[in-house]
Amino acid sequence: MSTEQIWQTESFSLDATLTLAGQVGSRLRGGEVIVLTSDLGGGKTSFVRGLAAGMASHDLVHSPSFTLSNQYKAGDLTLCHFDFYRLNDPGIMRNELAEVLKDSQAVVAVEWADIVADVLPTDHVLVRIQPTGDTSRTVTFEFPDNLNYLFPTNT
Repeated sequence: MSTEQIWQTESFSLDATLTLAGQVGSRLRGGEVIVLTSDLGGGKTSFVRGLAAGMASHDLVHSPSFTLSNQYKAGDLTLCHFDFYRLNDPGIMRNELAEVLKDSQAVVAVEWADIVADVLPTDHVLVRIQPTGDTSRTVTFEFPDNLNYLFPTNT
């Protein structure tokens, strides 16, 4: 099992958060799982929007709060975005997530992942977004050594 690393940075605007996420997104290879945590309205979907842009997706990214999942094409990769905020029981969505996790060409981003934690792989990136002002955020990444290629300061 690999050692866990932590990288924390400050973002002082939405554009800076999108740029940060875009830097991570540009390094995605497929098969990665990104779990996003924050308060409601804290910037999780905005972070996914930046990931998609960094992956060179031209799709419009929006919150899957009501649809539960969205997919965005990015070259040979697919960004699969799940939001389990409204679920009391994941039911069939647990199966859908498990299937997507087997796809090496998929990058999986999950909001409100506690309800499906048993399905998620051990090696994933945890992104904690903590609002510190109207547009500023502290963004903390926790990740195993084998995913350090995703982070600009760790390459």
